[in-house]
Amino acid sequence: MKSRFFGTAVVGLVGAILGSFSMMLFASTHFAGVAGTGNTPPSVSAAPLTSGSDQDRIINAVKRVAPSVVAINVTINGTQVVPQDPLQQLFGGGGGGGVQRYRARASGSGFVINRNGMIVTNAHVVPENATKIQVVFSNNDRVAAHVYARNPAADLALVKVDNYNKVPPPVEFGDSDKLSAGQWAIAIGEPFELKQSVSVGVVSGFNRDETIGGDGGQPREFKGLMQTSAPINPGNSGGPLVDIDGRLIGVNQSTANVQTGAQGIGFAIPVNVMKQQVAILEKNPGQTLNAGSTGTGIAYLGVQLADLTPNVRAQITYQGEGVVLQGVLQGGPADTAGISPGDVITAFNGKTVTSVAQLKSAIVAMKPGQTADVAYVSAGIKKRAQIKLGEAPAGSQQVGPDDQP
Repeated sequence: MKSRFFGTAVVGLVGAILGSFSMMLFASTHFAGVAGTGNTPPSVSAAPLTSGSDQDRIINAVKRVAPSVVAINVTINGTQVVPQDPLQQLFGGGGGGGVQRYRARASGSGFVINRNGMIVTNAHVVPENATKIQVVFSNNDRVAAHVYARNPAADLALVKVDNYNKVPPPVEFGDSDKLSAGQWAIAIGEPFELKQSVSVGVVSGFNRDETIGGDGGQPREFKGLMQTSAPINPGNSGGPLVDIDGRLIGVNQSTANVQTGAQGIGFAIPVNVMKQQVAILEKNPGQTLNAGSTGTGIAYLGVQLADLTPNVRAQITYQGEGVVLQGVLQGGPADTAGISPGDVITAFNGKTVTSVAQLKSAIVAMKPGQTADVAYVSAGIKKRAQIKLGEAPAGSQQVGPDDQP
């Protein structure tokens, strides 16, 4: 029995030795390419650590960007002609009329792009006739600001605060050309004046065209917009749209103009477009640029015109010839010269004017900066003024009685 057991053990031991030798030989010939230099085993690195859940990353992105997001409060003062009896005007009657001052307030969002107090927002957040601009920072500091430059055709503007030593860090720019549909998108702003609100969605599409209201509510088509499912509500306009790492990918602009009740269709200006426009705006302080980023080159009086129809004559009690001023842009060339709503322009550069079309043609035939000789009637008194014409902002098409030539 002992002899048989010993023999079995010897055979097993020899088999194990031969098997081990065979495996070593097989490994040396078949896995030589896997081993490192000198046939040493390859180095092994640990799997990269994740930075937390998407929710944690979104929270951190908001914390990172929120201090640089601001609310922009805008005040607009102006004057306009209003009928004393709107019902009589509606049905063609008289009833007289008068000049009335109005005051409007609006708000939007923006974000800091440098320590010098420069802030990016939408041009429609700070319209040309804005008379007071206030920036509210995340620490509740309220600081007076002014429009540095704007481009209504691109719906972008720079607002600047001066002499404020607590400007927060600027946002970090991303690259909109590297985005893919389905990536997280986080909108931060002041919708309905609700401070520091956050909405989350995804990047839904690219190169979208959408029509929204521009200066004075005039519709304007914008091309090449980014689509997002992150809700963009009134007041979000001009705020940042950022990725999951807190990098800027767009400027919140508008929600789809549809009547079918569709939701989750918002639009933003891609950050790469914004970077190009900001570089141009920074070189043109005090200017309003057009889509080509240059001045429009169109002479501008800063008024709203209307023909002297029987109804209008009844409102202003004037029976002569001319063109009536329905409105005057505060701070514009006509306003600076002392012309008011309700006044009637009777001659322009010595030539009698009898229609809106005739007067507009005379204005656009001149160049910005030239001086026009304007004869007008104010409260029954004939007057004259030498008015230095301004430059029409982009979007002022000068084609109808509600436009501003």
